[in-house]
Amino acid sequence: MTEPVKDSVEVALDLDEKEVYSHIAHESAEDIIRIISSLDAERAKLHGEVIYYKDDWDDLIRERIAKGKRHTAFDFYNPALLDIWEAKVKEIKDTRKREKLGYAILGAVIAAGGAVSIVTGQPYVLLTLALLPLAVMLHDRAKERFDLIYYELTQFFIDELRNLVERHNLQPERYRFKIFSGDYFGVETKKLGTGLFAVVKTEKSKGNH
Repeated sequence: MTEPVKDSVEVALDLDEKEVYSHIAHESAEDIIRIISSLDAERAKLHGEVIYYKDDWDDLIRERIAKGKRHTAFDFYNPALLDIWEAKVKEIKDTRKREKLGYAILGAVIAAGGAVSIVTGQPYVLLTLALLPLAVMLHDRAKERFDLIYYELTQFFIDELRNLVERHNLQPERYRFKIFSGDYFGVETKKLGTGLFAVVKTEKSKGNH
């Protein structure tokens, strides 16, 4: 008969205090590298890249929060992280709403122009069609905003990973993560096969250069 699988808390209770914190830090770091890759994958998609990375960063964080009472606490190292994440999620949703509202208003104006043209026999619809470039502008502005939000979130989690690695003497190479953009601070990137991977730079690694 196989022994029941222990969850994170049960495993941690079998360890001494130092090992408990190390165990929690390790699991938190593993969560973070998945979130970083997922966020950057979304950003890369905005730039038209074909990405096959499957993790959903929002689901990953929600899953960690849901498990927080029974498993490793996701906000173990920075309770403010969840507040920042919630604010950014709200910003993304608000930007999407404004973009859709802009398209709806633009569509309504063009439709109204077409209706008036039919009734009056005058080419008013041509005037409203002149507004179509506004749709491109709305799309570009929303895209720029999404790109900035994803960049800020990704950089934030990279910084959190570095703090966690340094504070608990974790090995940065162990928490290497897949990355799709090369413009983040505090990381060393390297090409492995066809993919780009990164590790965080720590004070110790900086001292070696």
